[in-house]
Amino acid sequence: MTSVIRLEPDLRLIRANNPSPLTGEGTNSYLLGDRELCVIDPGPEDATHLNALLQAIGATGELRAILVTHAHLDHSPLARRLNQATGAPVMAFGDARAGRSARMTRLAETGLVGGGEGVDDLFQPDHCLRDDEIVHLGEDRIRAIWTPGHFGNHLSFAWRGAVFSGDHVMGWSSTLVSPPDGDLAAYMQALDRLEVEQARVLYPGHGAPVLDPAHRIGELRAHRLQREAQILAALHQGPRSVAQLVAAIYRNIAPVLHRAAGRNVLAHLIDLQGRGVVVATPELGADATFGLAEES
Repeated sequence: MTSVIRLEPDLRLIRANNPSPLTGEGTNSYLLGDRELCVIDPGPEDATHLNALLQAIGATGELRAILVTHAHLDHSPLARRLNQATGAPVMAFGDARAGRSARMTRLAETGLVGGGEGVDDLFQPDHCLRDDEIVHLGEDRIRAIWTPGHFGNHLSFAWRGAVFSGDHVMGWSSTLVSPPDGDLAAYMQALDRLEVEQARVLYPGHGAPVLDPAHRIGELRAHRLQREAQILAALHQGPRSVAQLVAAIYRNIAPVLHRAAGRNVLAHLIDLQGRGVVVATPELGADATFGLAEES
């Protein structure tokens, strides 16, 4: 039986049973409110999880909104069935292609495909939330914060000094950035945006609450800068493919995580190429060979 964890007087966590190396213990679905309720991230297509959400809602009040952080298969698919069962509108930044930068759009058009949790291509919200738009829930206010990087349509949600950070900031793991759905430049900018919020706590899409948001955001920023330095150090030895860079840098991870590591490396390389630091041969893509610009 799915357990319901009360995190605050008007906040409950109902975790989906979809554990994996990329989802940790499973996707966190949050139920906010007292009588007027809101769900953040209904989760994957799973009848048991749907029933758990409906039982928790029915025991308390009426669902008024279904908020979705982003259109990955572990976060958004259950939104439509929850909408059909309750009538509550689905709200998100947009569909699975919304928020993608022009650069990532061009890469997608050349055939670059993403990787990771999988894209919910059928996702379509009833209402597209603008950056900083307010969702009213009784006397409560939930503010949408556009935080692309992990995914173009990724939103975080501010509520009573807390922020629901989706997959952008998690305590148990760094975030997968897998182009063209992920964009490292946007990810770093959105880290800055979340830091400005000065949240008292972050409630992530997977794992436990982040109790020191400023410290964790600093760790994640430092991690990305360290990874960039490792990539550049490897390229000083000569041009490398993504696979060769993964082998040189990720020496102590399980083979099952090599693909995700490769996607993160590619995200760094695309960012470095955009800044003129590296060049890709014959053209920018997952199968390119990368070298330092001054050596080209």
